[in-house]
Amino acid sequence: MKNTQKFSFKIESATHPGITGKQNEDRYGSTTFLAGEKRIPCLLSVLCDGIGGHHAGEKAAEMGVSIITEVITGSDPTDPLASIQAAVTKAGEAIFQTSLTDAKFSGMGATCAVAWLIGDQLYTANLGDSRIYILRRGQIIQLTTDHTWVQEALDAGVINGDDYEGHPNAHVIRRYLGSKSPPEPDFRLWYFEGEQDNDAFQNQGMKIKPGDTLLLCSDGLTDLVADHEIFEAVQSNPITQVPDMLIELANQRGGYDNTTVVLIQPQPKNELIKDSKKRQVAAGCFGVLILLITVIAAVVLVVCFLNGRVQQDSMPTPTPTMANDPGLLEPTGDIAPILSPITTDSNLNSTEFIPPQYTITPWPTHTPAP
Repeated sequence: MKNTQKFSFKIESATHPGITGKQNEDRYGSTTFLAGEKRIPCLLSVLCDGIGGHHAGEKAAEMGVSIITEVITGSDPTDPLASIQAAVTKAGEAIFQTSLTDAKFSGMGATCAVAWLIGDQLYTANLGDSRIYILRRGQIIQLTTDHTWVQEALDAGVINGDDYEGHPNAHVIRRYLGSKSPPEPDFRLWYFEGEQDNDAFQNQGMKIKPGDTLLLCSDGLTDLVADHEIFEAVQSNPITQVPDMLIELANQRGGYDNTTVVLIQPQPKNELIKDSKKRQVAAGCFGVLILLITVIAAVVLVVCFLNGRVQQDSMPTPTPTMANDPGLLEPTGDIAPILSPITTDSNLNSTEFIPPQYTITPWPTHTPAP
């Protein structure tokens, strides 16, 4: 099948444990692959924020990212939401079962944000308070809904917007990987103002265009950095610098939680072709330069060789000297030292794979600094 995708994607990401000594329980991964019989180009990005003490949270998040990635990359892209549902269900069940194997894993879980680009079409899902945004045409739009007690209370009219900030139940997660019952990924993709649930669901498969930026993040960012500040950072700086800049801003304001940022930008193919042609031209010029230097060096060597032969022919023939002269045992000129070959021993660090794990939380996942 002819590849009709009009662009590729540039991905930049960073994570940080925060400045309070908390262990980093965020995990994320971005993968490009060809899906289905038609080999459709895809990009999958998964971000999980772990819940649970000891090392349980990080294990749950690791499991969430690896299992969801494995299932989706091996699935049929013709029904993406069903594939995401299957991946989330498998990850949630695996995390829950693992939580039963050891007391230190009890209650572990993870939030989850999934962005799957099939060609230029976007499909999303989320559980918990890890978010997905799109920056487009001078606006930043939160595509996902937080699954927290305060968000549900706000939606139900139990509290108002003034009560939202700093509420003690702000981090009580209502959906997560690792719950006893199968997790329910939220497939609502909010884009237009005044949408109902079904409208948001119908937005799945929206087209991504050059100039757009997708952003996935954990709540360590959105608790401390406002949406308009995220937008300003992305608009005003090279994408390579933005993840670290946003994390630094969160750390300057307390950094009491792990913070992870993933940015995805489509790159037009014609720009890639231009860059490729520029590189080809540069490579060609460099090759010509090397050839000229080689020719000049060869000419210089030939001239030096011929000049040396002329001088050698004009010198008188030396008179042989007796071998018993002790002076002959001394070196009469500079002798180049014999260099031992240098050996380098490169020890590569190997990382042992720890299966990911996951859990639901009826309590706040972290406590903001006073």
